[in-house]
Amino acid sequence: VQLQASGGGLVQAGDSLRLSCAASGGRFSNYVMGWFRQAPGKEREFVAGITWSGGFTNYADFVKGRFRISRNNAKNTVYLQMNSLKPEDTAVYYCAVRWKVVDRSPNKYDYWGQGTLVTVSS
Repeated sequence: VQLQASGGGLVQAGDSLRLSCAASGGRFSNYVMGWFRQAPGKEREFVAGITWSGGFTNYADFVKGRFRISRNNAKNTVYLQMNSLKPEDTAVYYCAVRWKVVDRSPNKYDYWGQGTLVTVSS
């Protein structure tokens, strides 16, 4: 299984970005996709998750109302639309896959993408 994350960049506070994560090399029905982030000196934290077929979503409290996770099953791709970005959203964003149930613990995920850097300037 390979995960390719993209879409990061340098933006100003209040701007938007859309991250993408393309999955390949496996069958992804019943798999969950999660987005995590890790800022310098901090632990990796859960951002959002979505079930592959059922459309169930879950968000960390600090992104509710600003970020939206979605998927395109035909393309095996999951997106993270990030609006109203804040400097504290600066981090490397990772996508990851696990079986069936959204979980907020990064240790529960089996495959990881390489990460894409998001930098938000004030």
